[in-house]
Amino acid sequence: MSTKQSFYQMKILNLSKISHQISNSVNAWLIKMRSISDLSVRACISYEQLFFQGIEYNNYLNYTVSLFLNLALSLNTAITKSNLLELCKLIELVKAIQKTYFEKREFLTIAKQYIIQSINRKLLSTIQTAKKRLTSDKKYTEKRLDILSGLVLAGNALNGPSTRERILIGNFGLTIANRLKTFKPDENVEELLKKLENMAYLETRIKQSSDFSFLFWHFKVLIPIYLTDIYENANIPNKVQYMVWALRDIIDKFNFSRHISHELVCEKYLRDFLRILNKNFIERICRDIETDLRLSIHLELKSDQSKLFKEGIKDLSKFISLQPIVIHDKFIDIKTQVIQYLDRTFYNLTAVALHDWKAYSEMRNLAQQRYNLVLSDPYLPSSTLEQGLDVLEIMRNIHVFVTRYLYNMNNQIFVEKNSQNKCLNTINIRHVANSIRTHGIGIMNTTVNFTYQYLKKQFFIFSQFLFDEHIKAKLIKDISFFKESKVSLNQKYPYERAEKFNRAIRKLGLLNDNQTYMDQFRILVSHIGNAIGYVRMIRSGGLNFCSNSIRFVPDLDDIVSFEEYSNELASKLSEPTVNAAKNLDSTLASLVKNFSEGTDYFKILLDVFKNEFRSVKNIHLKNFYIILPSLTLNFVEYIIGAKEKISKKNSNDAAFTDDGFAMGIAYILKLLDQNHDFDSLHWFDSVNDKFNSNMKSIVSQQKSQQSDDKLMQTQALTLQRYSTYQREFNLLQFALTSAQIFFRSEETQEEKNEINE
Repeated sequence: MSTKQSFYQMKILNLSKISHQISNSVNAWLIKMRSISDLSVRACISYEQLFFQGIEYNNYLNYTVSLFLNLALSLNTAITKSNLLELCKLIELVKAIQKTYFEKREFLTIAKQYIIQSINRKLLSTIQTAKKRLTSDKKYTEKRLDILSGLVLAGNALNGPSTRERILIGNFGLTIANRLKTFKPDENVEELLKKLENMAYLETRIKQSSDFSFLFWHFKVLIPIYLTDIYENANIPNKVQYMVWALRDIIDKFNFSRHISHELVCEKYLRDFLRILNKNFIERICRDIETDLRLSIHLELKSDQSKLFKEGIKDLSKFISLQPIVIHDKFIDIKTQVIQYLDRTFYNLTAVALHDWKAYSEMRNLAQQRYNLVLSDPYLPSSTLEQGLDVLEIMRNIHVFVTRYLYNMNNQIFVEKNSQNKCLNTINIRHVANSIRTHGIGIMNTTVNFTYQYLKKQFFIFSQFLFDEHIKAKLIKDISFFKESKVSLNQKYPYERAEKFNRAIRKLGLLNDNQTYMDQFRILVSHIGNAIGYVRMIRSGGLNFCSNSIRFVPDLDDIVSFEEYSNELASKLSEPTVNAAKNLDSTLASLVKNFSEGTDYFKILLDVFKNEFRSVKNIHLKNFYIILPSLTLNFVEYIIGAKEKISKKNSNDAAFTDDGFAMGIAYILKLLDQNHDFDSLHWFDSVNDKFNSNMKSIVSQQKSQQSDDKLMQTQALTLQRYSTYQREFNLLQFALTSAQIFFRSEETQEEKNEINE
């Protein structure tokens, strides 16, 4: 190992010097090779040494690259970045030589025949001279006869086209003939035979000497450094094509794969290469061109430009003019990639901030002037009118929206919770329909995706709360109590138990805003319900938009095909008219499909979570239904307080509706498949029994104690409070029952079995 190490260290020190010397020699050879144009016989024969010299350079360079890379891998030694780049230069030289041979292939084909004929003539002349020497001697022996037979065999084989078989037979005959030193040293028979073989197999020798298939073991380290250097020193970016040609050699070797199919190995290799190419080359070009366009448009910002003078201004147009990179069945056009990136970026940013449309329009024009990039017009409006808060704005800030707005299920409207102004903002179906008309119906799916991302974060907090040891212990205790006592309780969860649970939670401590942990959990459920209500409104707005768009179609079941009529009158109509008819049919078909079918977004949001929620690792969520009596009691106390604040001057936290809570409970119960468990508590029946009993008791007391005015007044207030609580519980029950209807279409297997039974 020490010998290898010392040899490697000695060689690596001279790599830069070797690279410089061989580069000069190869460049001189390339100039000579590209300048040849004379096809005369004498000139072609004189190029023999030039042809062989290129192959010798390739063999030497290929050996040098493989020596350094494989030695470093074997010794587990790191190669410096500068030395790796020197090796990359040697690879480029090899591929430049191979490319020159390819460009001169027509000339090589003609010159090759002349050179082969010249070598054959010399060999045949030498063989004829040797035969004369043998035949001049009258003493014939068996050995001499064998030599003479070998000469005759070689002469006959070489007197014709230089095929593989003829060269092999000729070599065999001359080997036999030369056993008794038949040929003189100055006749150079062996050298001539070697030249003949190399010239006959010239294409094969070129390919073998230019083969870099061994880079398969090194390209993941080599290519990122090479591409980074090419990008940072953008003098000759076209050099990247030479490295791509070297990487193509690897694919040919996959045909010999035995442990795995050729297609799978090739697919994985191309995937790795494209990932490296995108990360270290294409993505950097895209980002820097976007930055250059952005800085050029926003010159009025007067940013610090001293950095530009220090780093220099890079000419990115050289990368745009690069020839497409082709490897196997992949065709990568840098210019097309940049156009797609800029189109996608400009569209998304304009859609998010419509007031910036002018800046991005100027950037598109500048891209065409500076880089010859023809970008697509996004066809987005410059502003939106009469649609309230834009759906895109809500989508981007859905976490803020669900906390600042309250949902009303019956009217399908969101009302702002608090405002610094005298008026509260509202969001209804008409606003959503206007936004969909502006941005397109595809925004509905994007909105649902954003809602899913938000729900995923909220459910993590939801799971943590129910997993807390204090909460979980109390819930398990309540479940055990109800199971043991439900017969004596007449299958009804007691109201006093819910009050006791809330008092126990309050003892756990208060948060900074004087809220209990139960208050925070109730707010979390309301936020989840608001998000679900928003999805419902988006769906309703989409239907509203489709119905308004298609209202002028007389019969949705029998729509006339304008394309068929236009084809019948094709001779009288222009081509744009025929295309317009085809587009009209496509638009009508899309509107009818969206209007009649639609997408059940609730089912999607159920399916995406339910398997995880009902899995064994989330078994603590099965206790959720038993917390609902305490949670609904907490909500009723909150909503009564919020409604009372409406008539007061201090209207902070005032509210007249918050159906997001009922929506959230219905959604979570369906996710956890606990509707049956919650119904078994008969909670709302228990609440009605409790308040009816209390109110009857007060009424009976009022009849028996009519003389005490103060007591009568206190009893009247208590009766009113009980009535208010009962009314709010009834409203919550109605809202929850209505919300559960939205999720009835998603039946569990247990429900289906019950129906069948």
